[in-house]
Amino acid sequence: MGVKQAPTQKGKAAAKGLRQAAAREERKTEARTGSELKKGEKRFEERSRSSDGKSAATKQH
Repeated sequence: MGVKQAPTQKGKAAAKGLRQAAAREERKTEARTGSELKKGEKRFEERSRSSDGKSAATKQH
């Protein structure tokens, strides 16, 4: 759930904290590897392929 869609203030704060923690972890990983992580569709495809070696499109057919 996104920060704006959370129904309560507590939920909004939790969503914001989660987003910030994920961003920190991503920056840390990028610094450690020396390159940026793939974003969006490229990242989805990479994660899908790494789980079992098949692309997302192949899994759907």
